[in-house]
Order: sequence, then structure tokens, then C-alpha cells
Amino acid sequence: MKKVKVFKVFNGFNLECDDIAPDKSISHRCAILSLLSSGKSTIENFLEAEDTLASLSIAQQLGAEVKRDGGYVEITPPEKLREPDEILDCGNAGTAIRLFIGFLSGVDGLFILTGDRYLRVRPMSRVVEPLREIGARIDGRERGNFAPIAIRGGKLKPFRYNSPINSAQVKSALILASLRAYSKSYYRESILSRDHTERMLRGMGAGVTTLENGWIEITPLKKPLEPLNIRVPADPSSGFFFAVATAIVPNSKTIIKDVSLNRTRVEAYRVLQDMGADIEFIEKENIYEPIGDITITYSGKLRGVTVDRNIAWLIDELPALAIAMSTADGVSVVRNAKELRVKESDRISTMLEGLNRCGVETEEFDDGYEIVGGELKSATIDSHGDHRVAMSFAVAGIVAGVKVEDIECVNTSFPNFFDILREITDIEFED
Repeated sequence: MKKVKVFKVFNGFNLECDDIAPDKSISHRCAILSLLSSGKSTIENFLEAEDTLASLSIAQQLGAEVKRDGGYVEITPPEKLREPDEILDCGNAGTAIRLFIGFLSGVDGLFILTGDRYLRVRPMSRVVEPLREIGARIDGRERGNFAPIAIRGGKLKPFRYNSPINSAQVKSALILASLRAYSKSYYRESILSRDHTERMLRGMGAGVTTLENGWIEITPLKKPLEPLNIRVPADPSSGFFFAVATAIVPNSKTIIKDVSLNRTRVEAYRVLQDMGADIEFIEKENIYEPIGDITITYSGKLRGVTVDRNIAWLIDELPALAIAMSTADGVSVVRNAKELRVKESDRISTMLEGLNRCGVETEEFDDGYEIVGGELKSATIDSHGDHRVAMSFAVAGIVAGVKVEDIECVNTSFPNFFDILREITDIEFED
């Protein structure tokens, strides 16, 4: 089990990030949505990480021709998707397994999806149950709640589904399934979750329309979609680790280049602004996604904040935000974030366990936590195989000095994270 020791920064730093990991959510969708197209899709800056390469591998197993030169990828779908003769391995990717469950539910054939030991304990019923209601034949451990998941694809019924969960993965799975129903379907959530699937499908010519009353209307496909021609922007979730680092280290400034500025993806930066950080957004283009630069400048001690709205927009950034909260003046509270318990780890208990080791006073709630800001202290932290936990506590090291155990998981989403971290502080790896 590999470990990293991160040393405290004393003099601040200036960082220009033009190599933040490409967006993981969009990269997954490129691999999957290209299978719906009429010809060769071209993707630049595809994320070369374990999670997204798993989606690309599954596309190949389903019959797609994939050519890859680093982050440049060409995907040509087959005339008819192939029933694979092997189990489809999603690795650690919750996005991949949940989207493929929806996608494959309407495809003729038998498909078995699995993942690593962490993915096999993440709940799938939130996707499986609504899909069963429209005719999908799905089974797995504990009646389909845990992988391996077996799908016997076939014809699906249209639906009108008011989701009890604000989740882009659930929404995307149902949208992908509804594209193969025999008439229009409708999906709604109480708070808009990440909308990459809708944006990309519309860009490819699909009939996916958000109505004034909040329902998403999905028209089944009558013909293949236009191929993708996209450059994947930098991932704001990945960039956020360095935004937090800048906001807590005096005399620091960071520019994150060519990042997605989608409003469902930059909410954590807005919260950091509310805490007192100096942050500027500069939009440069808007085709599939608004893309531009984010500049973060240290502006003094942060202040405590309450986060209980738009949780679906910042669920992945909450671990890093917890580090900022731990250094702030006053008490910070996170609520309505029960979804944190079903990520790569139970991120509520995992983060609080680590913060307590760092001398931070916390209180755990069923749907969130309270953090009493102060000073982080040096400690040894177990990431529990969760990439965002590992990177969050590595960031904590720049103000306290920490050792983080089980860091191989970082390769699932941000393979060059430690290369960038090394530009602002000293780090040592241990086996």
C-alpha cells in the first residue's frame, strides 16, 4: 500500500495549471454516447485515468473500434452493438456502471457489469429499481443492489419518473434507457444535477428538452445521432483541490486554465467565495460546455459557512471543502448531503475520522457534519481507497504536514495530481 508524506508550505506559491486532469464526467460520457452515433467520434483531451479507460474498454467490448493516441481518441461504433463474451469491468467507476446499466437495458443481449472491491459495495438499486419498472430485466447481488449486475436487454416502456434522488448518474441512466423506449419519456428531479448528458445529447441531435415545469422530455431515437467532435475541458472538481490550497496558504495565487464553467460544476468555488476567497471566472467559449479560466487569490483567513443547498452541484468537492472549513474562523455546517455516504467510501465518516486525527473538532449527522475551524495538525490518514479523500488530505498537508495511506486510488481520476502538488510543496512517497 503506497503512502505519501506532504510537507508544510511556508512562503506561499504561484501556480498556473494548464495540466489539470480532463473532466472525468465528460470523458465517461464521450465513451458511452459515441456508441449512439452514425460514425466516427473525435475526442481530444480524453482523461487517461483508470476509471475512464474502463469505459473506453467497455465500448470496445461492445464492438466499437477505438483508436487512441494519448488523450486523442477516435471511436467508431458498430452497426449493431455486440453481446460481449466477457464480463464488463468498470473498475472503480460508479459513473460507468450506472450509466451502462441504463444504456444496456434497451440493447438486445446479455451483459454482466462488475467493478473493484469498492465499487461492488456501492448501491445500484437507485438505478435498477426504476429501470425494472419500465421493463428492464436486471439482477445482481441482493436483488440487484450490488455488482456484479446482470442485464438481459430488450424493449423498454416509456415513463414519467419524478426522482427522489438528485443524481446525475440516476438521471443519465434513465435518459439513456428512454432513448430506446417506444414513445416519449419524462424525467424530473427537485434540484438540477450535473447536466452533461443532456447537453451532449442535444449537441448530437437528440430530442432531449428541459420544459418550463422542470420535466425533461426525451424522444426515442429513430436514427443514429451525429458523432461527437469535442475537446474535453479541464475538470473543475480536480482543479478545486488547488483552489482550496490557494485559499488557505497566505501569499498564494492559482490560475486553472481551460476548465468547465458549467454552473452545475463550479458551485464549490462559489462556496469558497462565500468563505472569503478571491475567485474570478473568465469564460472563453461555449459549445457543448462553457469553458474558461478560474483565478484564485489568497485574501486572508476564511470564515465558516453553512452548505445545505445545491448539494448535487458540489457533492464531489465536499471532501476538499472540508479542509478549507477546518482552517476557517468559526463553525461550518454541511446538511442534506447523505449522498456522501454512498460514494467511493462513506465520505462523511471517512473525512471526519481524518479530521479528528488532525485535531479538528467535528460532529457527525446522518446527512452531513459540523466542523469547528481552527488549526490542522500533522497526522497519518487512511484514505480508505477513496481518491477524493486521499487528495483532500494531501492538500491538508501543505498547512500541517501529513502522511496519507493508500494513494493508488488517485490514479482513478487524476493521475498527475502529485506532479502538480510537487510544484508547490515537497512530497515523499513510501511503500
